[in-house]
Amino acid sequence: MKRHLAIGDIHGCSIALAALVESVGLSPDDTIVALGDYVDRGPDTAAVLDLLINLAESHELVALRGNHEVMMLDAMDKASWYEPWLRVGGKETLQSYSKNEEEPATFEDIPAAHMDFLENRLVPFYECETHFFVHANADPAVALKDQTDPNLYWRRYRDPDRHCSGKIMVCGHSAQITGLPAMNDHSICIDTWPYGEGWLSCLDVGSGVLWQSNEKGDTRQFHVDELPH
Repeated sequence: MKRHLAIGDIHGCSIALAALVESVGLSPDDTIVALGDYVDRGPDTAAVLDLLINLAESHELVALRGNHEVMMLDAMDKASWYEPWLRVGGKETLQSYSKNEEEPATFEDIPAAHMDFLENRLVPFYECETHFFVHANADPAVALKDQTDPNLYWRRYRDPDRHCSGKIMVCGHSAQITGLPAMNDHSICIDTWPYGEGWLSCLDVGSGVLWQSNEKGDTRQFHVDELPH
């Protein structure tokens, strides 16, 4: 059976991502929807992008754009964004491309395939029959195609109203330091803080099964019905 699998904010956590992929047990029919924020904060953005690019070659991968990808690309184009980006995780991103600790990396050290992924492969939203997927949030009264960038990439998750489409929203962006998703009857936020002391989450939106992994390589699995609403 075809599954839609949403993966929350990865933030450079390559060990957690590899463990999660193995734990979920991907099949060729799966659609993987990555919710953005692949870069920054965690220890190995370079390895995360390698894993995602490889996944895209073997499976249907829908990669959403997150605010950290927006900031990273802005930092490349606008000198005024460079230092602010470094302070919110850009330093760790560049370090993952460094040949050694004594030589800080620059944007020129990032492989062309990674830049192509960040610049040309990312999309603002995705939807299936029952759910829609965004990085941060969506104005419940506005169609997905008309959402603004501040809503899609920056707006925090705070018990939102049901979207006018009637579909369930799946999002990330708002880190849940409990390590558990936040949800109500028509939305769920699966940014569960993998770069901190939390977990990386993958949700099968059809069955409600949730897999999690962390940077130690630990994994666990449960059903969203077990979560507090």
